[in-house]
Amino acid sequence: MNIILFGPPGAGKGTQAEKMISHYNLPHLSTGNIFRENIKNKTELGKKVTSILDAGKLVPDETVVELVADELKKETYNNGVILDGFPRTVKQAEALDAFLLENGKSVDAFITLDVPEQELINRILSRGQGRSDDTPEKIKTRLEVYRDETELVLNHYMKKDLVKEIDGVGSIEEIFERITSALS
Repeated sequence: MNIILFGPPGAGKGTQAEKMISHYNLPHLSTGNIFRENIKNKTELGKKVTSILDAGKLVPDETVVELVADELKKETYNNGVILDGFPRTVKQAEALDAFLLENGKSVDAFITLDVPEQELINRILSRGQGRSDDTPEKIKTRLEVYRDETELVLNHYMKKDLVKEIDGVGSIEEIFERITSALS
């Protein structure tokens, strides 16, 4: 099963992905985790990503698609994957669809977590990951970028009738219950 876990920064994608990994016995592919690992290890990609994120922008499609395609070629993902933070643009979604199709696979479900903006801001400020863009102003910029560019991906998958909208407010367990119900 190939599942896309979607939502704005602070929606709880990483938290829910952790629960889904064990429940569905699927590997988790988070572009955010891949980027953070590269930033931490000060790789060329990490340095490039840092300067982009410091400006409150998204990493270019070509870089992200290449990274994800390389990762998805690994045997680990033969039985499916939980994608978190990807795709973020229609171009990325189309590239993912094409890659999966070439490999005899497809997206099975698109789970989107709906959370009010003020709740997102509060969550990001309280999680203390220490990202350079975790300030109220930069968070608002990230949410604007999300609305302007990323929500178009939601429409892309709505046309394919794959979207399951989940209320992302409540306890971790309540939200997880909503996800598993939507997927059954």
